[in-house]
Amino acid sequence: MSTFRALRPGLAILIGASVMLSLAMGLRQSLGIFMPPLTRDLGLRVSDFTVAIAVQNLAWGLLQPLAGAWAVRLGMRRLMVGGALLYALGLVLLATAGGVLGVVLGAGVAIGAALACNGSALALAAASRPVPVVMRSTVLGIVSAAGSVGAMIAAPIGQALAQSQGWRVGVWGFVALSLLMIPAAWTAGKVDALPLPHQAGEGDSARQALGVALRNPLFVVMSLTYFVCGMQLVFLTTHLPSYLEICGMDPMLSAQALGVIGGFNVLGSLFFGWAGGRLNKLMLLGLIYSLRSAALAWYFVAPPTPAGTLAFAAVMGFLWLGVAPLVSGWIADTFGLRWQAMLGGTAFVCHQLGSFVGAFGGGLIYDAAGSYDLAWKAGVALGLTAGIVQTGFAWWRGGRSGRPPAPLPA
Repeated sequence: MSTFRALRPGLAILIGASVMLSLAMGLRQSLGIFMPPLTRDLGLRVSDFTVAIAVQNLAWGLLQPLAGAWAVRLGMRRLMVGGALLYALGLVLLATAGGVLGVVLGAGVAIGAALACNGSALALAAASRPVPVVMRSTVLGIVSAAGSVGAMIAAPIGQALAQSQGWRVGVWGFVALSLLMIPAAWTAGKVDALPLPHQAGEGDSARQALGVALRNPLFVVMSLTYFVCGMQLVFLTTHLPSYLEICGMDPMLSAQALGVIGGFNVLGSLFFGWAGGRLNKLMLLGLIYSLRSAALAWYFVAPPTPAGTLAFAAVMGFLWLGVAPLVSGWIADTFGLRWQAMLGGTAFVCHQLGSFVGAFGGGLIYDAAGSYDLAWKAGVALGLTAGIVQTGFAWWRGGRSGRPPAPLPA
């Protein structure tokens, strides 16, 4: 009861941020189910579609620090509601696309820019403000968990509509779902009315705050290893449907796998949000990267089966968005709340560069070699390297303590 009483003043904000993030991430993660029918219908190559996903991730990453800085000046509500409208427009452009240009503008540029306003950086920054510090990591885990529910809803709906009515009808179904983001973003925007606590050393301007962060070696290493996170996840969401089709699996299996990822993502986000309040967040990140890489190696070495695919999806789902409360929570603990979204967005640039490589690079490798063997092997090797570096550096600089390291002076 005391926990609920502590959360009650900001409950509407938390619900709005959760619904907005759930739809933004769920729709985006499910776009890969349209790749096989879309490319056949429009006469495109796999790499043509993955260009759009790569552009989406690049636009999202490059605009995220700007969106975080603008949120301080303009307010979160304006950005989040505007992003929701842009998201719906991007899906309309995709549904009416007649060639690669429409696909890139819709699924790439528009949705990428929208995600900078509706994705995890702003959603988790909004969720950080109305809760006590001692509950912050757990609450961020809960909101991140909500970000995976959208995939459980969107992927089966999109796949069912695409199979029965065609891929364009499936995308129009996504347009309808995206409109629900608008009231959710408006509600989450109530966070603008809350006072913003000041933390010593956080910087009075975006430039000062960024300078403080870039002089912190832990922030730099965390940002660089974040590259692998984006590369592995976007490679899967973009190319798993194509891989399963090549292997002769039922097309519905890819949607089921994405749904399982979403379901176990809820459990993983809750667990890592809870664990991040008790253990070293940066060491937990390294553990996630290493375990993901081991799961990728196990799945792609073995012959694909429906049961194996769903088991793999469950493992990857548990390790999916658990990074979000760890990264956002560590930044808030170390640098304060004022510039949390901007600094999270700065780290996220590396994540999205990895996403670009995972989407576009995977498509190029498949078109050139006719298989995904080289792509998954590269993902495993880089993932293990990142996991070891992140864990080792966090241990060396932060020791075993779960307490966040103090920020460096400005």
